[in-house]
Amino acid sequence: VVGVVVGLPALRLRTFYFAMTTLGFATIVTQVALAWQDVTGGGIGIAGPEMPVPFDSRLGFYGLCLAGAVLCTWMTLNVAGSRWGRALVAIRDAEVAAEAVGIAKPRLLVAVFLFAGGVAGIAGGLFASLQTYITPDAFTFDLSLLFFIAVLIGGRGSVLGPLIGTVLLTILPEVAAPLAAWSTFLYAVLLLVIVVALPGGIADLLDRSKNRPLPSERSIAPRNAALQEIAASASAREPITLKGVRLSFGAVTAIDGLDLTLRPGGVHGLIGPNGSGKTTTLNVISGYYRPQEGQVTLGARSLLAEAREARALLRIARTFQTPRIVGEASVIENVMLGGSVEGRATLAESLLSLPRHRADERRLRDQARLALRAVGLDRLDEVRAGRLQHSELRFLEIARALMLRPAFLLLDEPAAGLSATEIQRLGGLIRAVADAGVGVLLVEHHADLIFAICDEVTVLNLGRVLAAGTPAEIRSHREVVSAYLGG
Repeated sequence: VVGVVVGLPALRLRTFYFAMTTLGFATIVTQVALAWQDVTGGGIGIAGPEMPVPFDSRLGFYGLCLAGAVLCTWMTLNVAGSRWGRALVAIRDAEVAAEAVGIAKPRLLVAVFLFAGGVAGIAGGLFASLQTYITPDAFTFDLSLLFFIAVLIGGRGSVLGPLIGTVLLTILPEVAAPLAAWSTFLYAVLLLVIVVALPGGIADLLDRSKNRPLPSERSIAPRNAALQEIAASASAREPITLKGVRLSFGAVTAIDGLDLTLRPGGVHGLIGPNGSGKTTTLNVISGYYRPQEGQVTLGARSLLAEAREARALLRIARTFQTPRIVGEASVIENVMLGGSVEGRATLAESLLSLPRHRADERRLRDQARLALRAVGLDRLDEVRAGRLQHSELRFLEIARALMLRPAFLLLDEPAAGLSATEIQRLGGLIRAVADAGVGVLLVEHHADLIFAICDEVTVLNLGRVLAAGTPAEIRSHREVVSAYLGG
């Protein structure tokens, strides 16, 4: 219950602000406990529970605590290696991308808070039994801050790192007992050294994958055979239609009466000057913006009535103008993130590593390898994504989108920063995706790429449609040539 009470209001916050919210709640609970004398005894406290045989002895009690710690660590490792753990990291580091692959943030975080609250409750009961007499003053702000520092020292992206950090901070006062008066100062110095010299904490120091040599040959070579296998069951029958869409931000009109139809099995190019509303159009289809007027439909179904994360269930995938990836995760883990909606195992099944969880992981890993082969990044599957070049990140995002087996694929300037050879291979990949039955909406500034692979082109200017038609018609359109293409 406490997990839900704390979790729901804190969902809007991130990283350290989120942590500070939980610390603030702990301070409130302490003050309530001090004032609620009928239940807690106030400042005097109450007697702690007595453990039953055989846990009433020192050896039995510590054995129980050790078993509980091992069990909790094992369950946490299971979650970290599941779609739930990947989703949590994505929410932390790339929240927009997490929503695009169908991850529902509120439901996930509340579930995790329930688990964490349950574990904390058991730990509190064991602590009360150890103390034999418990008062609200036993749970001080300094104790909460100690665990917060342990996470920073151990490394926030690790399970074992914070465990090591907690053990270190528990042992340190015993070793430095003569310097007890300086304990706060020593903690501050240790924290400062870790943050400055080792931002990733102890876990980053122990991570060998970040220094693993990269393959010498890293050319991106998409494979159409793998792509055909991915797209075999992804064809769509109904188009996405935008009709009379109007969206303003204050006095600025971003989209002004836009009509557009994205058909299955074709590439629809969307071009125009900067600020013409191209990315805004993608955001409207993806559910990140809600227009003040107009309709956005998939067949007869209104997309405006759906949550943004529901687009993944409708097989609408997208990439972003700036690649949104989890830099600390491996390439294959980033791609597996795209298959989150395909998972069948519940959080409880993942915690206990039950058969359905293991089957999920095998299937998602196999599908991710297939997607990486399709875009030509299969030799980099175990490399940390943060080490990739910009061009490789572009293809990585496409691989993640392909994990959805998309019916529609929205691409936001995928050729930005690519070499001429890479643009040519990207064009072949996009064309192959469309030929497999997927509807592609391509926002791009490279006019040559647009005219080479698109079936239809829409030109926007100041949020309005300047022209629409085939590439040949757009090339010869006088206003388009004057306003955008030049000449």
